Amino acid sequence: MNKLQAMEVFVQVVDVGGFTRAADNLHLPKATVSTLIQGLEKTLAVKLLHRTTRHVSVTADGAAYYERCVRILADVRDAEESLSRTRLSPSGRLRVDAPTGLAGDILIPALPDFFARYPDIQLELGCSDRPVDLVEEGVDCAVRGGALIDSSLIARRVGIIHFVTCASPAYLARYGRPAHPTELTRHRCVNYFSARTGKVFDWDFTRDGERHQLQLPGDIAVNDSTAYLSAGLAGLGVVQMTNFLMEPMIADGRLELLLPDWASDPLPIHVVYPQNRHLSAKVRVFVEWVAELFSNHPGMRLPKVAQPVRAGTTFEVAL
Repeated sequence: MNKLQAMEVFVQVVDVGGFTRAADNLHLPKATVSTLIQGLEKTLAVKLLHRTTRHVSVTADGAAYYERCVRILADVRDAEESLSRTRLSPSGRLRVDAPTGLAGDILIPALPDFFARYPDIQLELGCSDRPVDLVEEGVDCAVRGGALIDSSLIARRVGIIHFVTCASPAYLARYGRPAHPTELTRHRCVNYFSARTGKVFDWDFTRDGERHQLQLPGDIAVNDSTAYLSAGLAGLGVVQMTNFLMEPMIADGRLELLLPDWASDPLPIHVVYPQNRHLSAKVRVFVEWVAELFSNHPGMRLPKVAQPVRAGTTFEVAL
């Protein structure tokens, strides 16, 4: 039995709470995962896991062994990186998750530069506006927008995103142009709802100390940035979305800017990863690359003076 592989498998089973998910994340047959765990328990002469048909939980001995395994595996990776070219040229599979709009318009167009720097990394980029469980789904790190509420994650703030309010020419020709945020209560709006809670998010507007936070009427609400943008282009209502997605469409006339004197609360962007995971070289270079990417973007770099951030919109706004 490969003891280090068995330790890695055991840690993954504990992290995700099951053999099937661990096997999927490690790209191993479920039978191999089960055999390695059984081999560990036989070698150690202790029961590490409680198993039922629906759930796997760690025993007291298993919990103590888990903590030591995490430290040992981190030390092994440190030793390997310090004695190999990995620190200079990271390699291997890297699983990243990012919001749909941010991935499509910001990250993916810049990836040729990333692969030119790190040709030995194989990137698996999940693109979704739903909040993912990094540990359960085997994701190394994620780019996320919103206030941080998950204390189990380590986060690095890398940028900020601003929002604009728009509508299609067809919509404005039919319903007119609002001159003040409160006039939107008489309009049709495309709303965005939480994939986690189902709650429809409020709209916010600020100008010269005057602030309005509104629940606005609409015939449709979505929870995906691509669908949200499509609804606005189709004339289904007024939309409030990230400026980097809207600006090209404002420039070519597909959308028109509304309420330009009013600002919406900006949204902080973080790269997050589980705190009980060793920060491998490939994760480290990806985090640094994303931070550099945002710092070179004039509309998304972090301000020198702190700005207010949206509260309660963690990871689920249209990006």
